[in-house]
Amino acid sequence: MEKWSNPIRQYCHTHGYDRMKLKTIMFDMDGVLFDSMPNHAWAWHKAMEYYGLDLPEAEAFMHEGRTGAGTINIVTRRQLGRGADADECERIYKKKSEYFNQRPEAGRMPGAIEVVTAVKQCGITPIIVTGSGTTSLLDRIEENYPKLFRHEWMVAARDVTIGKPDPEPYLMGMKKAGNITPQQTMVVENAPLGVQAGVAAGCFVIAVNTGPLPDSALTNEGAHLLFHSMTELSQHIKDIIHTSNQPDTHASDHLDIHTSGNLGL
Repeated sequence: MEKWSNPIRQYCHTHGYDRMKLKTIMFDMDGVLFDSMPNHAWAWHKAMEYYGLDLPEAEAFMHEGRTGAGTINIVTRRQLGRGADADECERIYKKKSEYFNQRPEAGRMPGAIEVVTAVKQCGITPIIVTGSGTTSLLDRIEENYPKLFRHEWMVAARDVTIGKPDPEPYLMGMKKAGNITPQQTMVVENAPLGVQAGVAAGCFVIAVNTGPLPDSALTNEGAHLLFHSMTELSQHIKDIIHTSNQPDTHASDHLDIHTSGNLGL
């Protein structure tokens, strides 16, 4: 039995499925498809500093996936004892975007195109669900992932009102994909808030730890599988898809599995 079989079977048992019936795998963008999180973290730190606020670069990784306004409000409440109004959010986020665009262009995450290509080869539709509103990256999707994503199904910051860790972005992704269900959906995330959102949406979540956070930051939020790079995931994604779509002929064998479902490979 492959190492990921038990987490998949446990997930199906928990939700009352005999198997998954995958139609789509939803991918976060920053830190999954593009190696862009160091640039985001630096830009957030510089923008906050410009306005007399403090957001350490290391902390920015913990806020990945949150809407810009959500991140700004956390910092202003902590330091100023109040939320930021719409004008403040716009100014700070504009400054953050200016700093982000000063950085060298973030490259495609190693192994990511292999993962997405394999998903397509399996007859599964890849969809982007990101909390980012960074135009420079959104515009580069087709350049870096030609003919792999349907732009009209993409979910970005502009499409949601709450954002991660709320399940809204992934629920929106399922809606855009034709009102599919969590049973038909997997999520690939690199951020704690994104893992929370995927789990809250009822999806099977694969965490890929491409940043500086400890593995526990992802597994403690409920990630069902954990890899340490997209390259590592690319070596197994076809087998994971195949396993997830197979009926569990030994369902009773899994009733006594006492595990969070987290697995580091």
